[in-house]
Amino acid sequence: MKRNTLIFDLDGTLLNTLGDLHISLNYAIKQFGYPERTIEEVKGFVGNGIKKAIERALPAYVKEEELNNIISIFKEYYKEHMLEHTKPYDGIIQMLDTLRKNGCKIGVVSNKFDDAVKGLCKNYFGNLVDIAIGEGYGIEKKPDPKGVIKAIKQLDSSCENSVYIGDSEVDIQTAQNAGLPCISVLWGFKDKNFLINNGAKNFAETPDDIIKIIEKNLFLS
Repeated sequence: MKRNTLIFDLDGTLLNTLGDLHISLNYAIKQFGYPERTIEEVKGFVGNGIKKAIERALPAYVKEEELNNIISIFKEYYKEHMLEHTKPYDGIIQMLDTLRKNGCKIGVVSNKFDDAVKGLCKNYFGNLVDIAIGEGYGIEKKPDPKGVIKAIKQLDSSCENSVYIGDSEVDIQTAQNAGLPCISVLWGFKDKNFLINNGAKNFAETPDDIIKIIEKNLFLS
């Protein structure tokens, strides 16, 4: 059976958001006197939602109330600046267009907060993405599979017809928890050896590889 429902991660998979995340995170933590972090550090912090990313950027002694205030400032700043350096990876728009023309249903499920996920998908992908879901409004962060399963249901599909595509260990775990095969992309925030060590089996070196895997149903696991 051909799997024609594709659920994508967003950051590091469809969009290179690292520049805007880096600037926004540093803006927020600087307001409270904490030192800036490098872009490579921020690259390692992201993947489990913004709260966890900011926790990783701060000293262990930061209290919950201050952490929540920093998160609020980050969200406000990020919503105003999230389009400044962010862009789709090369070949992503063409890949999505080809998949749609081949009859695929396309969803995005991200650990980014929901308003940002919807705004970014609308701005960069328009009608190439059928549904976009982020953290919030009753949706738990990945690797909890509820957001993925919700997206599949809203696309009027089933797990048997679906594939999950992402760039991190969180995405591998999410796919496993949802009972889906996973394609791990190699242009994102994690390298191949790290992904292999975290259970990755199916790899895409370019967006065109995703098309080939879906068209030929080339799943190794």
